Amino acid sequence: MTSSRRLGIDVGGTKCMAVVLDPGGAVIAEQRRQTPKSSGAIIEAVAELAGALQPWDSIGVGMPGLVTRTGVLRAAPNLVGIEDLAVGKLLGDRLACVVHVDSDATCAAGAEWKVGAARGVDDFVMVTLGTGIGGGVVVGGALVRGANGFAGEIGHMVVDPDGPPCPCGRRGCWERYASGSGLVWLANTFRDGRGVVRAAELAGGDPAAVRGQHVADAAREGDSDALEVVGEYGRWVALGLVNLTNVLDPEMFVLGGGLAQDAELFLTPIREWFGQLLYAPELRPHPVIAFAQLGERAGAIGAALLAEVH
Repeated sequence: MTSSRRLGIDVGGTKCMAVVLDPGGAVIAEQRRQTPKSSGAIIEAVAELAGALQPWDSIGVGMPGLVTRTGVLRAAPNLVGIEDLAVGKLLGDRLACVVHVDSDATCAAGAEWKVGAARGVDDFVMVTLGTGIGGGVVVGGALVRGANGFAGEIGHMVVDPDGPPCPCGRRGCWERYASGSGLVWLANTFRDGRGVVRAAELAGGDPAAVRGQHVADAAREGDSDALEVVGEYGRWVALGLVNLTNVLDPEMFVLGGGLAQDAELFLTPIREWFGQLLYAPELRPHPVIAFAQLGERAGAIGAALLAEVH
């Protein structure tokens, strides 16, 4: 390990998380902020986090969306109205240092690959199930970034061209069904819009306030409607994993994001549906499907490692 203290900041659709790693790779400091709505405010929030967590010797930032190899955020469906944001340059000028920038899911993949669930695995796909779905891909022992740096936007694979609208402007993207917000959508549209009543009760009686955790809590209580929705959700997650398997043939999938805290609830239906949907399932090894070890810190830890992970 390097002898430096490394700062990593993960900018998500709803929150920014920052961690500092010590020379051995342990998290020794952590802070978070709500993600602001405007470009300038996001840069300001990241700079404030960097200032609050001094001293550090290097900094990396993960952003949600299409991030170029030069650190420009071209588009971010879950950061409305933000385009062509020169994150690397703006922060570098503000902090008077080199700022390494990549997509948040690529950061999470690097973290799980180096210090998490995928240690020792040369071919795996990281799938972050958060507000949307992000992806990071390792092939042959190297992170895959693509010609422009945009590899891993797996949440925008179209799985139903007549499906619900996606913030990206298209319909039926995988993340509309298989993200954390997708789980909420499945719960609220259950039984022709009646929804999962118990989840709404847990949300204070307001269906509009239902979150993925309410659905998971209702399912753990044994609510039959919630359990049915969890099963349907598992089918949609598995469908995307099967498509990725047909293209990449990975040894492993690591599932991260907010739903990782309920791994025991979701893994069984995901694995069962994966076996049913996979091409020639009886004639091939199945990739391991596991949840991330680093939890919600994965993106920030991976951002801190950006200068070292290739």
